Amino acid sequence: MRTIFDGHLDLSWNALSWGRDITLDLDELNLRERGLTDHPSRGRATTTLPEMRRGAIAACQATLLARARPGRSPAEGASRTSLDFANQEIASATARGQLAYYELLEREGHLRMIRTASDLDRHWHDWASNPNKTPIGYILAMEGADPIVDIEHAEIWWELGLRSVNLAHYGPSRYAVGTGGDGPLTPDGVRLLEEFSRLGMILDATHLSDTSFFEALDRFAGPILASHNNCRALVPDGRQFSDEQIRLLIDRGAVIGAALDAWMLLPGWIRGQTSRESVTLEAVADHIDRICQLAGNSRHAAIGSDLDGGFGTEQVPAGLDRISELNRLDAILSARGYPSSEIDAIFHGNWLRFFREHLPR
Repeated sequence: MRTIFDGHLDLSWNALSWGRDITLDLDELNLRERGLTDHPSRGRATTTLPEMRRGAIAACQATLLARARPGRSPAEGASRTSLDFANQEIASATARGQLAYYELLEREGHLRMIRTASDLDRHWHDWASNPNKTPIGYILAMEGADPIVDIEHAEIWWELGLRSVNLAHYGPSRYAVGTGGDGPLTPDGVRLLEEFSRLGMILDATHLSDTSFFEALDRFAGPILASHNNCRALVPDGRQFSDEQIRLLIDRGAVIGAALDAWMLLPGWIRGQTSRESVTLEAVADHIDRICQLAGNSRHAAIGSDLDGGFGTEQVPAGLDRISELNRLDAILSARGYPSSEIDAIFHGNWLRFFREHLPR
């Protein structure tokens, strides 16, 4: 079984907003959700910490996820699984709560925060030496920058361990426009990128609308990644990257994690209607392969599964019911002619190289 670095998991949001104890065995967690009807993925979770360990997932980017939606009515945002809040201050406090949960998991020996390149090297050595006893490593990421309430606040988050941020999630934010819309960076977004450059923060290009994407790459000279993004040439939708965008990211040395959300893998997928049997792990390999073909090598493709991103087995490829089964991609890539060294790079090596280069020493 190959060791995996997963570029994107919403672990804390899954626990706090969904009321899930992610320290449980996966089958026990799903059994506890039997009978819940507030969301289609109840009882169909794919991800817990024991399941990650079972799948040799040694490290991940673990997110803070809370959106500010001023003017949104309470009725629309009242779901237990909501990620929308009335203003940035409430979103920020919620994100601090999510961080507090990670800190408690660290205290209990489940997780280990990775702040520096030295931390990463130490963690990877410890995992290789004793994977059963070593906590799962995580780099703290923020999906949508709403919890950064003003430009100076970014430094406070940096001191707390935040290392990677994307400016917007869905729709407009204070800083940029995300999935489902289009538009430029805001003046505050431009200033925030300047602050990121000063701090050494990594920009996650995932979810940026096209106009915001191109402007961000023009204005930001620091390190860029795409934690969980697929290819528009294979699934035409603004959520995916065009070949032009992928080439620009490759030129900047970015790594792009393939996401396993079924609607990002099959053209025309409709939530609640399309059968999961219509998409398999071969589709994930298709997106990985396209990035490799555009790059002319395997140095920029990786995994950013997002397997706990508000959906469960009803919305993942057939043949994968739990995050530990990500290793099934090994045989698929091998059958396509990828040598073992390149599969290792896709599974973990590319993320390791990127973060070793761009995390502070």
